[in-house]
Amino acid sequence: MSINSNMVPTRARAILTASLVLICLAILLSLGTWQVERLHWKEGLIAKIAERRDAAPVPRAEIEAAEKLGEDIEFRRVSVSGTFDHARERHFFATHQGQTGFYVYTPLLLQDGRTLFVNRGFIPYEMKEPAKRGEGQMAGEVTLTGYARAKLGEKPSSLVPDNDLPKNIFYWKDIAAMTTSAGLDPARVLPFFVDADATVKNPGGFPVGGVTQFDLPNNHLQYAVTWYGLALALSGVVVAMWLKRRRSVS
Repeated sequence: MSINSNMVPTRARAILTASLVLICLAILLSLGTWQVERLHWKEGLIAKIAERRDAAPVPRAEIEAAEKLGEDIEFRRVSVSGTFDHARERHFFATHQGQTGFYVYTPLLLQDGRTLFVNRGFIPYEMKEPAKRGEGQMAGEVTLTGYARAKLGEKPSSLVPDNDLPKNIFYWKDIAAMTTSAGLDPARVLPFFVDADATVKNPGGFPVGGVTQFDLPNNHLQYAVTWYGLALALSGVVVAMWLKRRRSVS
């Protein structure tokens, strides 16, 4: 029995094409499924943030204990007391309601002698010098409520500029750099931040408190639909080509 020499390469191409199609389908379906998993994770995270945002504040010691145990402290409401050391405030470059300026991170001297960096809120760029907002430099012991924020282990992205320590301008929250540049003892600085909430009203109006950003982008459903849609479209193209080939053969 003779074998048509044209059948071998044709069959090989068919097998190769089918393999590539299956690989592409597997990738598209995997990406879609991954986005669905991310969707469930993000919805859970958003729900947890909403719950913490509206919860009653807990003592600072409770947040400190949770951080030592490696628990998630992000956005937990907390109440802290102490005295601000305004001479050592650090400035984090930020925008607020379309205006360029800084978040003011001021060391709060606690009753036990340790220090906690508090994000007191936003100031416009031209008010970077404390003398221009002297009324807001609160003296004496204060008690405020806010949100615990975990420290960052490293710079979030290579696109983020390096912190400019000589000019006291921070582009990412490096607690170690904030501590040393402020001349504080690292062993006596708590390893997390607190964002003052909107209930804190500073004299003179600055810094403007309540700048914590709670909104998280959640486009995972859109992405999942896109990947599954591409998988469906690819399947449709393959079926259409197969039907066309069958008609031409018959």
